Amino acid sequence: MIKLNLTAKIKKIKLILLDVDGVLTNGSVILGDSNQDIKIFNIHDGLGIKLAQAGGIEMGIISGRTSEAVTKRADELNIKILYQDQHNKLEAFEQIKSKQQLNDEQIAYIGDDLLDLKILQKVGLSIAVNNACNEVKNEVDYITISAGGKGAVREVIELILKEQGKWQDLIRSFYDF
Repeated sequence: MIKLNLTAKIKKIKLILLDVDGVLTNGSVILGDSNQDIKIFNIHDGLGIKLAQAGGIEMGIISGRTSEAVTKRADELNIKILYQDQHNKLEAFEQIKSKQQLNDEQIAYIGDDLLDLKILQKVGLSIAVNNACNEVKNEVDYITISAGGKGAVREVIELILKEQGKWQDLIRSFYDF
């Protein structure tokens, strides 16, 4: 059962911003011989992102690190809002909010670690993945059942789309009627 105040917050969401390491991935980084990092992304999260976009919800990424793998994944998923190497994520958040002409209440953020705290304290809907640090979990509106990199993003997207009344129409094309 979702709390009434959480439902009201969810209904206002127009943009979901994501951290990468620990949210879109499980937090592990594999470094190759050529200093290239390798990340593992969850395919269910990817379809969830596509469904959110189809439902009129913009998606964006704010990462503390820079990675070609993240650039490639954002491109594959048509995520146009991509800020990497952001040690002060709040500055990136304020830029995004201004460019998208949104207010705090219209933005959700999914994070897992200390660099995410300032944004989580500002957004309209703050979410921690299940494997987030306790400091983050103590500050958020919702904690996912799934861990980061294991479907947590999809879980949040489904929650938002269902509460906004968009889910059934979006998945109808997957059924043979």
